[in-house]
Amino acid sequence: MADYRTIRYDKQGNRATISLNRPDSLNGITNTMMRELYECVNVVALDADVRVVELTGAGRGFCPGADLKAYSSGEKQEPNRKEYFQITSLLHEMPKVTVAAINGACAGAGFGWACACDLRYASSAATFNTAFLGVAISGDMAGPWLLPRILGATKARELYFLPGKFDAAEAERIGLVARTFPEASFRDEVKAIIERIAAAAPLAIGEMKKNFVNAENMTLRDYIDLETERHSATGASEDSREAFRAFVEKRKPVFKGR
Repeated sequence: MADYRTIRYDKQGNRATISLNRPDSLNGITNTMMRELYECVNVVALDADVRVVELTGAGRGFCPGADLKAYSSGEKQEPNRKEYFQITSLLHEMPKVTVAAINGACAGAGFGWACACDLRYASSAATFNTAFLGVAISGDMAGPWLLPRILGATKARELYFLPGKFDAAEAERIGLVARTFPEASFRDEVKAIIERIAAAAPLAIGEMKKNFVNAENMTLRDYIDLETERHSATGASEDSREAFRAFVEKRKPVFKGR
């Protein structure tokens, strides 16, 4: 994996962590961060060893969106490219479980990236805001595609048309995040969840992720046909037989990914 200036990548066994790493700006986005994150997510998506990918922020922030000070300062930016905006689809569609560990300010494009992940957990210190309309732009990172699928159309529109900051408790109340944890124990709580997911059968969890992605764009009948094929294939796997044996023998299964 390449050395990065604006993100940090760490891989431990079958778990990968991508940390947005511009803590002095609460991890505000620059064109360099866009490029580096796009490159990193592409590599992780193709890494057969990785089962779970955590996206989080270094320091006090998760990601407040674009670093407006950097963009308005006249500081030279490297060119941005259209494909970098596919970070959202990569997080959403890769055959890994993606987890947003939202440790602080989460707004704008950072809000979209969080919504693209399969699971979202928040520190009690986290805050949220769609933010785009406040700076007179229509928005990027696919929030209007993702958020109605999470919250429903009406609430999603309200958050975009009436932007404003809200806290982690409200994010949990409306269903934006699955759970909120105290700031002091947040990292440990998320780590335990990720370890639990990473211990699952890799074939089954990979095919389950594909089920959710495919279901978004298929008719019910077509989806059931595809789901049944995957169900039968994973049910005939060595991992499935091992899971049945482990259940009967009252022990933890040892999965081999086949």
